[in-house]
Amino acid sequence: MLKHRGFPGRFPGTDFQFTIRRANPKGVTPLVARKRFADRRLIDRRADEAFLGALIAHFGDEPFERGNLDAGRLSWLLGREVVPASESFDPVSYDALLRVDMRAAEAAFPQLFDGSSEFAFDTREE
Repeated sequence: MLKHRGFPGRFPGTDFQFTIRRANPKGVTPLVARKRFADRRLIDRRADEAFLGALIAHFGDEPFERGNLDAGRLSWLLGREVVPASESFDPVSYDALLRVDMRAAEAAFPQLFDGSSEFAFDTREE
């Protein structure tokens, strides 16, 4: 299992984790696209925003391995902002390739792209 060094481990001030420490000895937790409803708690929506901001800051629109990224947190974005990067996507593999769909991400979380979010990524070229 690939460990994404430098990726935030959790949503600050909460128990919402973004990464796991070690592989699950009972087997890989499957990725399943979860429905997001409009009445979700603000803290849940903020955790999604922070996680997506971290994904974009860390990977951009390039494919990335699932690795030690939390299955539960990925599942809230799967099928919309995070999509499989290959035809042979395996939802129960730590090696599964994913990528951020920037169009869907901007439509769902425009504050990440206009800079008004505290979790906005840096878009300046160096």
